Amino acid sequence: MSEKQTSFSIKNWSQDDQPREKLRDKGKLTLSDAELVAILIGSGNRNESAVDLCKRILASVDNNLNALGKVSLKHLMEFNGIGEAKAITITAALELGRRRKFEDAVKQEKITSSRDVYDIMQPVLGELSHEEFWVIYLNNSNKVLQKQQLSKGGITGTLVDVRLVLKQALEVGATALILCHNHPSGTLKASEADKKITQNLKTAGLSLDIKVLDHIIVTEKAYFSFADETIL
Repeated sequence: MSEKQTSFSIKNWSQDDQPREKLRDKGKLTLSDAELVAILIGSGNRNESAVDLCKRILASVDNNLNALGKVSLKHLMEFNGIGEAKAITITAALELGRRRKFEDAVKQEKITSSRDVYDIMQPVLGELSHEEFWVIYLNNSNKVLQKQQLSKGGITGTLVDVRLVLKQALEVGATALILCHNHPSGTLKASEADKKITQNLKTAGLSLDIKVLDHIIVTEKAYFSFADETIL
């Protein structure tokens, strides 16, 4: 008589070991990253439980959720037991987490420092492989009226139209603005082009009584502030 094959599906585990039940009974903070991802995929493969499989997936990115959020569907599908549907589920969940961070940052309506700008814009720009230029429009209390992408370019730079920036400032009633763009290379140094567009906007804004308060260069883990470095 043949021996019945062991199932590694979560539903066949002891209830104390099932991530869903553990979350329900003990709270989400008690679960490891692997257990949380295991809830998403539901089952492992013939030789691994969902949690063991997720431990291997996480180990492939040094147990860094941020890094996991950047991997391709193809990379995830290289793991036995991860098909397209499960790979998409993992990717979608991590993207929601990234967007949640952005939504939390947006609630901070008033800009009081360069760090506030970075906290708002890093989730938008920090992980991009191309360069984008954004403007944050502020009222006279330094509260955010609007954030707008002005241009999107290749990895070498973007083009910025001074007239469009000031036209939008007038339309939203802004009295000040902060410039922001990313350096996909991770370089925290202002180029001559960065300095030139900042000066052009600052000079043009004076005639309309619109101040350029700062220009922030964003990378994944750090930022550079023209105002902090006194080059504005």
